[in-house]
Amino acid sequence: MLRVVLILLAIAVYIWFAIDVIRTPASSARTLPKYVWLLIVLLLPLLGGVIWLLAGRPKHDRPRRGRRRRGPVAPDDDPAFLRQLDDDAWSERMRRRREEGDEAPA
Repeated sequence: MLRVVLILLAIAVYIWFAIDVIRTPASSARTLPKYVWLLIVLLLPLLGGVIWLLAGRPKHDRPRRGRRRRGPVAPDDDPAFLRQLDDDAWSERMRRRREEGDEAPA
């Protein structure tokens, strides 16, 4: 039973390595072209995957913690909020002009 679980785990890791190579952009693969990495991973099932992790996979695949901004910190940093303020101010100016035009003698 343990042998079957280990074989299934090895197959799952092998498939994960292959999918990881396929999903990595060609410009991000290190040291060798992407198609060579795919051949290495497919021809050397587990060893090729380990080599891929050590020498081929992009180093900075995920953003580091604390450095990624998820969105505007304050309302005045939000372009949509600033655009809405400009639109509201323009609408108010136009409303005042219309009101002044109605009060002017003909």
